[in-house]
Amino acid sequence: MKQDKFLTGILIGIGALILLALGLFFLRQDKRDYMADTSPDGVVHNYVLAVLNKDYQKAYGYLADLKNKPTYEEFRQSFFNGMVNPADVGVDVGSVEINKSEAVVNLSVYYSNSDPFSSRYASEDRALLIQQQGQWKLNSMPSNFWSYDWYQEPFKP
Repeated sequence: MKQDKFLTGILIGIGALILLALGLFFLRQDKRDYMADTSPDGVVHNYVLAVLNKDYQKAYGYLADLKNKPTYEEFRQSFFNGMVNPADVGVDVGSVEINKSEAVVNLSVYYSNSDPFSSRYASEDRALLIQQQGQWKLNSMPSNFWSYDWYQEPFKP
């Protein structure tokens, strides 16, 4: 009789924990909102968020207007063709270093592992921005968010 009450108590406790976990999962707020894009770190944050949300038009607007800039269609196709693949990648925007009309934003890029027993790992990288017409624009980003051939001189045989 005592064992039945003990077992019932354990089962009720497990059920309560499951309900609590499900409640937290469905009720948590997604904190991925756009920021003001008046600072270099805000531009980087918004670009990454736009890419993750597949809002390529918005993301393309953050690219610098420099020689050999990809067209919007080339930009979009880089994601569709898998040349740029931000899947399973997270980014933390770090410190900003501004030198007149150039800025460097330090980033921590987190990669997930495919097996369930390994934790994610991070690498330190950076985004480069320039100021154009009073706005910060991206000149370079880590490879999961940027194609190697953007802004490169086309190959001429």
